[in-house]
Order: sequence, then C-alpha cells, then structure tokens
Amino acid sequence: MARLDVNRSGEMEVFAKVVDLGGFSAAARAFRMTPSAVSKLVSRLEERLGARLVNRSTRKLQLTPEGVTFYERSVRILADLEEAERGAAASTTPRGLLRVNASVPFGRHFLLPLVPEFLARHPAVCLDLVLTDAVVDLLEERTDVAIRSGPLKSSDLVARKLGETRMVIVGAPAYLKRAGTPAAPRELERHNLLRFGYARAVEGWPLVERGTPVTVMPRGNAHASDGEALRQLALGGLGLARLAAFQVKEDLSAGRLVAVLEDFNPGDTEPIHAVFLGAGGPLPSRVRAFLDHLAAKVRLV
Repeated sequence: MARLDVNRSGEMEVFAKVVDLGGFSAAARAFRMTPSAVSKLVSRLEERLGARLVNRSTRKLQLTPEGVTFYERSVRILADLEEAERGAAASTTPRGLLRVNASVPFGRHFLLPLVPEFLARHPAVCLDLVLTDAVVDLLEERTDVAIRSGPLKSSDLVARKLGETRMVIVGAPAYLKRAGTPAAPRELERHNLLRFGYARAVEGWPLVERGTPVTVMPRGNAHASDGEALRQLALGGLGLARLAAFQVKEDLSAGRLVAVLEDFNPGDTEPIHAVFLGAGGPLPSRVRAFLDHLAAKVRLV
C-alpha cells in the first residue's frame, strides 16, 4: 500500500512533463523547479516503483519499456483527474435530480407555488416532488430534502427551521349550524372530531380552560392520512378538524371555514423544518440552492 505522504499524482505530472518536453531542464522551467529537483523526484519515483523509467546515458531522453508503460498510464490517469476536477467545479452550478418530500398541505400551499420560480432560476435541476404526510427515511428513499412538521426526533439528519405555524380548530358553517358551535372544550365530546390516521407527536387537541391545560382526544367517524384530506372533509361539513393556520387561512377569510374555541386556544405552534443528509460535508449545490429558496420565500402564519 502506498504511503500517505507520497503525492503520486504530482509525481506522474512531473514525469509526464519530462517526457512531453524532452528533458529535465524544460520540465523544471515549466514547474519553476530546479533541474536537480526534477531529477531527484524522478529518481525517487523509480526507487519507489522498483523500475528504471528513463535511461540517462544519452543526451537525448530515452524511456525504458517500463517508462513507456508508466507514461501512457500516467497520461490517462491525469486526464481522468482533470475531468473529475472539472466535474466538481461544474457542480457549483445547481444541476441534476433533486428529490424533495413534503406533507400534502405544505406542498400544496408553499412548495408547488415556489417550484416555477426555482426551476426558472436553476434550469439544470430536475425536481422530483413527493407529497405525503408519512415520515420517510431519506437514505432509503434517496431523498435530498424532506419537510417535517412538529418536534424533531433525535437523528443524524441536519435541520433548517423554516418557521412555526399556529394550530386552529375549524368547522364548516353548515356543520356548525347542524351540530352547534362548541362554547367550551368539554362540548367537543358531542362533536364529530376528524383526526389523522397515523401516530403523531401530540395525539390530543391541547386547550386551556381557566388557566388549566385540557387535552381532548379526537374521536369521530373519519380519519385521514394527510392534512389536506382532513381539510376537505371539514369543508364538506363532516366535522371539526385541528389544522395548521397556514392551511386554512384562505378558507377562514372566505368564510368557508370558521375557527372555534379560539378563547381556549393555548397558542401552541408547530415548528416546520427542512431536514436533509449533510453532516460532515458540503451540500450539493442543488440542495443548498433549494434550501435557500425555501428560507427566502416561505412565510408561515
């Protein structure tokens, strides 16, 4: 195994230049070295390889068969290194496939509107966007960035906070007319409470009554896999749902949904993070560009 202090690519480069320019002196001028330094470098290379590469008995540089083979392979290796460096330099321009996973509500209200501008700025990026409220394994799913709501579990992922959003209990006017508008947390027991169909960090609906925290467990005749589905069920008058404020902002303004029990709302918020694999190394430029675009454009309520 080669010693770590041996600069093999540097040796190849000097040796190749000696051959290309036909001598030690010419190569020394090209590298701003002394001819003796170049000669010593080639000698050390021959000693390490255990083979003579250059015959020094004549005034004209003459390669041995081993020298010819080493020169030809060195040229190919140096060309590959140069190509690799050009490729790495080119990667500073965002390009390639970018896989992003986000919840359905966040995707609908934030990501989808931002995609055209992002891709217009970075036309060499191809975006693969998956919307699901399920928590995915970034490594297993080969996902570059995932958007996650709520408290983050300890992991090897890197997180960039995008903001926080209020939570609000809402219902359609038709449902409230039929079932009545709850005036206190205890009245939720007689209402149809729409819930998520998967485990969440906070299962119940937290409220505060007379300074005392109250948690209501949602029970109803329907649950859904994502927040957007719950919103549609609430809009359809099926029951009450507790959703992110950004998700129902337009519905509240338009009167399609009505917020209830706001006097009992504890003001709790859900943080929203962009998580990604990136600990211990630089991010691909496409990932960095996407994260910067999100941070600049996303404004949560």
